[in-house]
Amino acid sequence: MMDARGLSRRFGGLLAVSDLSLTLQVGELHAVIGPNGAGKSTLVNLLAGELTPTEGSIWLNGVDIAALDTERRARAGVGRTFQRTNLMPELSVLENVRLAAQVRSGGILRRADRVRPPIEDALAALTRVGLRGTEQNAAGTLSHGQLRQLEIAVALAGQPSVLLLDEPLAGSGAEDAAPLVALMRDLSREHAVLLVEHDMDVVFAVADVVTVMVDGRMLARGTPGEIRASAAVRDAYLGHVVA
Repeated sequence: MMDARGLSRRFGGLLAVSDLSLTLQVGELHAVIGPNGAGKSTLVNLLAGELTPTEGSIWLNGVDIAALDTERRARAGVGRTFQRTNLMPELSVLENVRLAAQVRSGGILRRADRVRPPIEDALAALTRVGLRGTEQNAAGTLSHGQLRQLEIAVALAGQPSVLLLDEPLAGSGAEDAAPLVALMRDLSREHAVLLVEHDMDVVFAVADVVTVMVDGRMLARGTPGEIRASAAVRDAYLGHVVA
């Protein structure tokens, strides 16, 4: 379980995230929505370790990890994806995932007590996201939807307990989105998943809990049905999308 308490982040005079708390737990997909500039990506970067909070704490399984950098958070069990694919297109699909698994296992000089070699973890991650059979292809030859699946496989290769998915459907059409939506549903059964997404149909279809952010603050939190019914949310963000 990840528990963020009273998170705030300032950039000079700008308060990008203000006194925000949330809990992520295995078996639950927690979506964060809000207009552009609401602070969603800053929140993901705070949880992943790209940024340190100005105030607040972040607990992972009872340990405060707010001072840990991205590498140590990844080793502790935090995996993430990015709005823009962050892959090495000239390398094979398998190599992209194997490198992530190798870092998790202790780098080039692998720990002697490790049972599974990185290649097995990489193949398991590719199977998990539905990309087995593509492992020898150059990553740059994959379709947009497959690239998104590959980025999730890279995150899974680190064996995270928490997955932070930052707009995984960005740029995807309906054909690309369908397997990703099914994958997110499936992953939330075994991981604590935070999803930042602009597609409200997807959010309401897959989320167990929805947090709405406006101007860096939490405006509302509840089930998809509760968020749909909220007049405050409609006025601030959703408008007629949920009518």
